[in-house]
Amino acid sequence: MKSSISDASQHRVRQATRADTTTSSNWRQSFLRLLMVELLSTGIPAILIAIVVNVFVAQAMVVQGASMQPNLHYDQRVLVDKITYRIAHGPRRGDVVVVNAPHEETPLIKRIVALPGETVEVRAGQVFIDGKPLHEPWTTQEGGASYGPELVPPLHVFILGDNRANSYDSRAVGPVSIDRIVGKAELVYWPLEDAKLIQ
Repeated sequence: MKSSISDASQHRVRQATRADTTTSSNWRQSFLRLLMVELLSTGIPAILIAIVVNVFVAQAMVVQGASMQPNLHYDQRVLVDKITYRIAHGPRRGDVVVVNAPHEETPLIKRIVALPGETVEVRAGQVFIDGKPLHEPWTTQEGGASYGPELVPPLHVFILGDNRANSYDSRAVGPVSIDRIVGKAELVYWPLEDAKLIQ
């Protein structure tokens, strides 16, 4: 009799254990399904939005070298607007732009100083447009190679670094096709103490 009671008790324990295991397994499966649904509904759209923004709207870039000093410095992070030139207006004189220059692996960040159809000349860092000195309200550092006079072709711009004595720019690569412009550098966002709109 005792053996029969013991067997029945063990049987009930085994059934309860199997039920607990089944419940635990069902809970895990439900949790995993919920997690997958959450990832698919929020994670993937977030990744797609980030990709679209980076490709078509804006892009972060790190300043390399000293060519834009004193206005931009090495290792600053800048935000590049990639959409304005596509939907609002073309590049303008004074814009600081990121350019995929010919034969260069790393994009250049420079300032547009001459536009299509203008004759540009550079002497000791001073820019002349159609024979007249260019008024530059931004700060520049004199020096570097001379250039021109030369006519900027249609759909091209002439770019220079603000640090004229230490810049690889259109004096070396010539006028740059507008379709090589990645976008306009709008602001410095890092380091925080350097944060500013780019003039």
